[in-house]
Amino acid sequence: VQLQASGGGLVQAGDSLRLSCVASGRTFAAYGPAWFRQAPGQEREWVAAISRNGDTFYSDAAKGRFAISRDSTKNTVYLQMNFLRPEDTAVYSCAADPRAPVVGVHTNPDQYPYWGQGTQVTVSS
Repeated sequence: VQLQASGGGLVQAGDSLRLSCVASGRTFAAYGPAWFRQAPGQEREWVAAISRNGDTFYSDAAKGRFAISRDSTKNTVYLQMNFLRPEDTAVYSCAADPRAPVVGVHTNPDQYPYWGQGTQVTVSS
């Protein structure tokens, strides 16, 4: 499966952005999609994911502000990010896990073999 992420940009604190990740080759229904981010000098961090039964999961940093969703008709996964903060600044990447469990999600990036290119999100204060 090939993944193509888009939607990043430069915004001010408090603004919103919606990231998109389009999959080709296989449908997201066969994979567990997730979003990760990596800030300069830091390790890749899990942000959100959808389990194969459709439940959504969020990191503590994302909970209450971000929303992950999936449009099966477009084979696209979104990450709606609201109330952005400067500490959200990072390169955001989508990933797919062919061995995703039906219930729950993997949060370790090593368990995701498929990655899209990152999209930069910069939040100014």
